[in-house]
Amino acid sequence: MPHKFNADRRDKIPKQKQRVTNWSEYNEGLRQRGDLTVWISDDALDLWAAPRRTTPGGQPYYSDLAIELCLTLGMVSKQPLRQTQGLMRSIATLLGVEIAVPDFSTLSRRSNGLILRPRPRTDNQVSIQLVVDSTGLKIFGEGAWLEEKHKTNAKRKSWRKLHLGLELVSGEIVCSGLTTDDIGDPTALPGLLDQVNGPADLFLADGAYDGNPTSVLLAARFGLMIEVIIPPPKNAVFSPNAAQHPTSRDRHIAEIESKGRIAWQKSSGYNQRSRGESLMGRWKTVIGSKLKARTFNNQKTEANIGVRVLNRMTELGRPNFERTA
Repeated sequence: MPHKFNADRRDKIPKQKQRVTNWSEYNEGLRQRGDLTVWISDDALDLWAAPRRTTPGGQPYYSDLAIELCLTLGMVSKQPLRQTQGLMRSIATLLGVEIAVPDFSTLSRRSNGLILRPRPRTDNQVSIQLVVDSTGLKIFGEGAWLEEKHKTNAKRKSWRKLHLGLELVSGEIVCSGLTTDDIGDPTALPGLLDQVNGPADLFLADGAYDGNPTSVLLAARFGLMIEVIIPPPKNAVFSPNAAQHPTSRDRHIAEIESKGRIAWQKSSGYNQRSRGESLMGRWKTVIGSKLKARTFNNQKTEANIGVRVLNRMTELGRPNFERTA
């Protein structure tokens, strides 16, 4: 948005310069991201086999933990399921452990509706600062190039929409969801907020979330004291009771009219929403911009594992910046 509003004088805006203040810790965290001992532990090997089933039905051979571990290794190494099976088999050989490695068909079948282990959370009584954003992930299909070349309708070409909620202080992804491309951001928001444990005092999002349904939902979920920072559109109007009981949206509209949108972004803290866009860039760099799974339920499992991977990498170390110019 600042680029659009300053396009005619963009060259006059100096670029900020920052430097990392904890290079040694951050470098070690980057090294650990490639360390296989991060992903494999003795506890995982002890829980490799599935517990005995007490209800009628077939007895599973591998535990959910074993399936999750294999899928996680495949995602980190960006390997398909067959190559993931070979990778896990070679790791077991190098470790000298006698475990059976699930084949690729078992990984595909068990990832349908796989229940991941709950991650330990911090104090649920501490208020969080939530940034919500979404991006598109490509799934299998002919592709836009083939459609353009042959002037055909690539019916199998489609997208999934990934919704992520980032906690500003810890940098952790606290909520996520995968929907079809026809689901709007406000429609997916209730499912995201249901995953947030504890209160929140700040909600940041782009203009796609602007509207009364979002405000009512946030007030019902976190109370009236939560600060909601969503940019209103250019043609936004005040609410009927703005003179006596102005809402946060009314105050945003008034400040934009008096000071300008750029000044409002700085004073309101809306510029912090760029952290959400950076998170989407991290996802597409580390995890990828495409989903490998073919079915929707498997794609949801793939997205949930991707959230686990990024959160684990964040725990290993984050850079601290300070502005120098």
